[in-house]
Amino acid sequence: MSQLNREFEEKDIQRMRNIISGNTGNATKIQSGYSKNKINHIEGDTWEENGKTWTIHNGIKQTITKHDALKAMVEFPLTCPCCSKPMKDFPLNRKMYNIHSTCFDCVIEMEGKLRVTGKYDAYEKEMLNANKNATIDDAEQMFDEYFNSKNTTYVTEAGDIEKWDGGSIDPEVIKAIKSNIKRLRNLEI
Repeated sequence: MSQLNREFEEKDIQRMRNIISGNTGNATKIQSGYSKNKINHIEGDTWEENGKTWTIHNGIKQTITKHDALKAMVEFPLTCPCCSKPMKDFPLNRKMYNIHSTCFDCVIEMEGKLRVTGKYDAYEKEMLNANKNATIDDAEQMFDEYFNSKNTTYVTEAGDIEKWDGGSIDPEVIKAIKSNIKRLRNLEI
């Protein structure tokens, strides 16, 4: 018969007593500690933890960054928010989603309803005027940057530093351009 090389500890003996007496769930030693308070968050909750802002979106815990609004603008959904049909990523769907936040088919249906009710001409004018105003805003911004860019320095791809002068523009020309921009902005299509 072989001898046992180790001695049983008190917890081992207590465990055997618990098994024999049928009390298998009883503890064999006393333990102390702490448990961290865990807060269960649900969909849409927003909270601050370790210096970051968190949320749960579509069942996934995510950080909220300052670029989330930009991501949302670029994001293209799998289904149309209006009709819930799959939205394939082809140019007409992408273009109409960027303008109307629906698929191309929904835009065609909406424009058809506008034609039936006689409101399409007003809708068309509104869309054309919005496009005209966006183009004028871009042009105005370009002119303002050019007029205000006196003695600007740029670094080229080769690493050379170039100094550009905005040029001398007659104040009458600037005044004429600004008045034309104002006239175009007030012009309705």
